[in-house]
Amino acid sequence: MNGLFALSRRLEGISSFIGRSAVWLMLLLMLVIVTDVTLRRWFVIGSTKLQELEWHLHGALFLLTLGWAYSRNAHVRIELLSEKWGTRAAAYIEGSGCLLLLLPYITAVLIFGWDYVAYSLKYSEASASATGLPYRWVIKSVILLGFSVLGISALSRLFDSIIYLFGPSDLAQKTSFTETHHEQGAS
Repeated sequence: MNGLFALSRRLEGISSFIGRSAVWLMLLLMLVIVTDVTLRRWFVIGSTKLQELEWHLHGALFLLTLGWAYSRNAHVRIELLSEKWGTRAAAYIEGSGCLLLLLPYITAVLIFGWDYVAYSLKYSEASASATGLPYRWVIKSVILLGFSVLGISALSRLFDSIIYLFGPSDLAQKTSFTETHHEQGAS
């Protein structure tokens, strides 16, 4: 169980590093939005490239921070059952959800996503607009990267649930799963 705990912490660290690094895209996104609005409002200059860059940066920001948000329990979630049944049931629900729903979904997205990116790269796919951004494969690759980070976070949460449910109590109390529920109870 100590090895599983160490692996869980390492995976969470990777997800956290990528998520915290991706947050800096928000500054770039704000700069692009302000530039686009300023050019359109005061100089009557519209730019399809700037608008598409806004969408791409927003998508990349969301995708690259999704795994981090999941590992920090900062995502939207409805816990009708686990609130009533307690922490142990929540661990079963979390582990089962990761194993039966989230990880298979992520796997499917990654398997089919490779073809999606490969097609875009092979045919040098660009924006449908003549004045839009080239290299559509870049943003499509971010989809794969984002889901990979989400998968890393899901594995970390699955391992934490297993440790909480079946591991020694001293190690179970160190899991992010337990920390999350203590934080929720304190708020």
